[in-house]
Amino acid sequence: MTPAATGIPKRGLVLGGGGVLGAAWMIGALQAVKQTLGWDPGESDLLVGTSAGAVLSGLLGSGITVENLVNNQRGVPGPGDPQIEFDHDTASGGALPPRPKLRLGSAALLAQAARNPRKLPPLAILAGFAPRGRGNLAPLGVLMTAANPDNDWPEHPATWIMAMDYDSGRRIAFGRTGAPPATLAEAVMASCSIPGWYAPTMIDGRRYVDGGTCSPTSLDLLAGMGLDEVVVLAPMVSFDYDEPPSLVGRVERRFRRAMTKRVLHEAGKVRRHGTSVTILGPGREDLEAIGLNLMDHRRRTQVFETSLRTSATALAAGASTIPAA
Repeated sequence: MTPAATGIPKRGLVLGGGGVLGAAWMIGALQAVKQTLGWDPGESDLLVGTSAGAVLSGLLGSGITVENLVNNQRGVPGPGDPQIEFDHDTASGGALPPRPKLRLGSAALLAQAARNPRKLPPLAILAGFAPRGRGNLAPLGVLMTAANPDNDWPEHPATWIMAMDYDSGRRIAFGRTGAPPATLAEAVMASCSIPGWYAPTMIDGRRYVDGGTCSPTSLDLLAGMGLDEVVVLAPMVSFDYDEPPSLVGRVERRFRRAMTKRVLHEAGKVRRHGTSVTILGPGREDLEAIGLNLMDHRRRTQVFETSLRTSATALAAGASTIPAA
């Protein structure tokens, strides 16, 4: 029996990119979604994840519950929790990247951009200029394989993991019909391969990098999917800002405003197909906890605990809800 036949809304869950601290913030927000909105994010009809969101989407699609993720963040496993052998504070390699190779990340991507300058998003083009990263995401691949040991892909029928083909600039939704074949571990590592920080992930002879180079959420892909509602947790989106005193801080907040505008544009596309969209991003208090480096694991616990409270408050107040047309 379909969700529509039972009167249960057909839902999509979109989890955006945002590094170590973005993942911590999203886990707090996932708990808030479950407690405040009254439904289990893991039971969404469609899961879409980018970068840090790809990790969480992959885990949810593999049967890891929100409670498991919360307990793991706190370092206190609950009775019956699966063994998640993953050190949040070291697995990503640290708060700063290793020294990259002094070579262009993707000459082929830059050639594509030169031929079709309006086809690729600015961040995707910048990714081609990035030097070749040396970071290693192998611990992340081990985590995804351990979470889903019996199959190459999660049992959830619709788990999409976003990445970018580093030579063509194509946005790829691994797990979607027609996408290149990949294991969950490969897809998630690809989605997290930040240009200039990590080495691109090789899948069937092609290089893939962080899906956030194309979009912070890829929310627009859900337009026309027949969903009743979509909840978006986006660490790079904010509707209430702090006022960092440094130049770097002000530049980051300006970039964040651009990302927010992009996601709102994507939300408009989904809304026009009759789907309501709720977007939740870090607010002023969250941003103060996050600081300026989304990979700074020293702030992880503070960001997570802050999000538990602020996300519940924002959702209870309606967050940023764009109703169906």
